[in-house]
Amino acid sequence: MTNPNLPPALYLPTGPVSATTDGGTGANIELRRTPDGRVALVAFTALDRLIDCCGEHQPWIMINTEHLPKIHQVNPYDVIVLDSELPVELRHTARV
Repeated sequence: MTNPNLPPALYLPTGPVSATTDGGTGANIELRRTPDGRVALVAFTALDRLIDCCGEHQPWIMINTEHLPKIHQVNPYDVIVLDSELPVELRHTARV
């Protein structure tokens, strides 16, 4: 069951696209470790918040919140962190 306090869609920061086992490609959802050691799914409630918090070069995907259980199955996490600013040193930069 999905948390009823979450919006119907979320924006998730991703890493480089990689090949999947079925020959397609997929996004690598970026998980972060919290100060207390838990694994966090970092999610944003609006695209402008993702850009403000992660920088304009951050790759991302939009998912329907109802698909969070599938994401958790592939990328287990302990907690969802919403609209949290990413430190500048961890932000993606422009590709040349």
